Amino acid sequence: KKKKKKKSGSNNSRGVGGGRSNSSNSNLDQKYDLLQVTLVDCPGHASLIRTIIGGAQIIDMVLLVVDATKGMQTQTAECLVIAEMTTRNLIVVLNKIDMFPENEREERVQLAEKKIRMALRGTKFEDAKMVGISACVGGEKVAAVGDGGGLIGGGTGSVTTTNAHGEVAGTNNIHGLLDVLQSQMRAPNRDARPSPERFHFAVDHCFPIKGQGTVLTGTCLSGSARPNDMVEFPTLATQKKIKGLQMFRRKANIIQQGDRAGICVSNFDAKLMERGTIASPGTIKLIHGAIAVVRKVRFFKGQLNSGGKFHVSVGHQTVMATVTFWGAREIARQVEREQESQQQQMASNGNAPILGKSSLGGTADLAGLPRLKFDWNQDFLHQDNYLESIPVSDDVLASQVVETSKDGDSQPPLHWARLEFLTPVYCPMDSLVIGSRLDTEVNANACRLAFSGRLVERYDERQDNGRLKSYTKKEKVGRCCRLGDPYRRSDDNKLVRYEIFGTDLFKKETNMSQFVGLLIETDSGDVGSIQSSFGSSGKFRVHFPAGTGLKEGDSLYLRFKRYANDPRKAIHQDGTLPQARIGSRVDPPVKKKKKKNGSNIADEQSGTNNGAVGEIEKLKGDILENGKSPMAIVSGLFTMADDISKHKGRKVVAVTTEEEGSIHGSFGKMGKVKVSFENGVSAEVGSRVKMLAA
Repeated sequence: KKKKKKKSGSNNSRGVGGGRSNSSNSNLDQKYDLLQVTLVDCPGHASLIRTIIGGAQIIDMVLLVVDATKGMQTQTAECLVIAEMTTRNLIVVLNKIDMFPENEREERVQLAEKKIRMALRGTKFEDAKMVGISACVGGEKVAAVGDGGGLIGGGTGSVTTTNAHGEVAGTNNIHGLLDVLQSQMRAPNRDARPSPERFHFAVDHCFPIKGQGTVLTGTCLSGSARPNDMVEFPTLATQKKIKGLQMFRRKANIIQQGDRAGICVSNFDAKLMERGTIASPGTIKLIHGAIAVVRKVRFFKGQLNSGGKFHVSVGHQTVMATVTFWGAREIARQVEREQESQQQQMASNGNAPILGKSSLGGTADLAGLPRLKFDWNQDFLHQDNYLESIPVSDDVLASQVVETSKDGDSQPPLHWARLEFLTPVYCPMDSLVIGSRLDTEVNANACRLAFSGRLVERYDERQDNGRLKSYTKKEKVGRCCRLGDPYRRSDDNKLVRYEIFGTDLFKKETNMSQFVGLLIETDSGDVGSIQSSFGSSGKFRVHFPAGTGLKEGDSLYLRFKRYANDPRKAIHQDGTLPQARIGSRVDPPVKKKKKKNGSNIADEQSGTNNGAVGEIEKLKGDILENGKSPMAIVSGLFTMADDISKHKGRKVVAVTTEEEGSIHGSFGKMGKVKVSFENGVSAEVGSRVKMLAA
């Protein structure tokens, strides 16, 4: 004889509720002659959602009862969401089919099934079995006064029942429902190891029996218990010895995970407890807060804001809690590592499932919430709210990037959440929690279930507030105002600078000593470090070990992060300097000797400056379409005493690129000239320029 649990999912004016049951792989009728099913009726009315959430955590299969004449309603959708969190198997029961005219019944039932099937799209129950019934033909009121004796259809599957007054009421296709139920039953996955140290028992009724003691009925969530074991009532801070155990009116020597049972204890006032939890002594602690891994319910239309207050349900308890969300990017990376580890562990166990620890409800696995460890030493990027999707540009595993699809059948990303309970609760870690907005108007036609979660770590604000390492990214932008000496890098023969000078990052009164050693980045990805201040106007000197192709005016970036709980507001950087890449210094052109009147000796006779060599100091003008600069400032071709106007139009060629330009005019009073290049110049600052013969 196999004991089975089933849960009814909503109350109904026509005499039946939904039900729930766990799934495995084997069909039970191949092993057992008789199956015993425990029905746990849950109210379906939206105002009693707390009771539905509490009852949903002790079931294995769901019978979701839907009014065939009305279809999916708000409370039906909420029951469906709870079912997704708590079970793998669901059967949809379309009740009240007797309300359809007999000649249209088959067609109307098919239409109702089609609408339900559309509502199930994107859920784990897309292929759920459906069956149409009439639980009480004509309704309970008709049956109560004896007017329901006529059987609708009168065919196979119609059943007659007798009410309290002896009148006959009718049902339709109940046997069809039983056939579907039996075909869908699967052996539940239970932890059958005797483990009294992990005993957790969800109590749903408590009543006295004269001469015997007080009986607590409920469901064993984990572990095991025997007569004479001590159990603790955490909320009452008391312990009692088990006098006896019963399962379905039969004495039992042991109860284990999944068993529906009655526990008899003595010297206990039944009025002190209606619903709650009892457990092995010391295994359930009072917690003021917890860290949980959570996932948003995709049917919840509101935004999950950090610091918002939610109704959080743990078992039969529902309390208010302040919730803070973070860690979507980091948890995406962690999930795959944990999954690989669990797969290796299962392989070493011969692919046997890893049985969970003590958990209230034990259904966090079914809710799609992985078993993760929280690392207090991990850094987390600050989030203002729950992220509906992780930006693709973020550095996360591609398989974990989740975006809301058009059909809405994708899952929102996992987050870490800090739950700070306004009223402390007794519950073990690893429990399933459900966050809701139960203050929303019942008739608002909106799902009030906001998120599901698995408790991972206790959190005490007084002790743990400073332990969370949440940081924000910062960026300051400056510019290069001066270049150091040019070098020809040995490994790629590229002209680079190992030292540059920057500005616009700091004020002149800034104490630069606290910034020495910080990393500076360029647009091209070159990384250097601040060596010292330069002058007294806030300028600074930067060394690039691998060199940089930076030009004057290019941007410099100081990127860092600051931790929210750091009272010193210290600057932290994760990057490192690259390995040094050596090069040889490019010597500036040798200036020609001058006569007293300032003219070059080489051109003393001709006065033409033929073959003079200068250096590009700056590139000016708007960049052309080919990416080159239209003009360069060149020094070294003339002296202060030369009349540059006489040389206007003289041809000049860039030595490294062989690009030809012409002298446009003087630039300043130091012998510098402006050289225009019709097709632009790609030569870098510091490159040599040669004057051609006139």
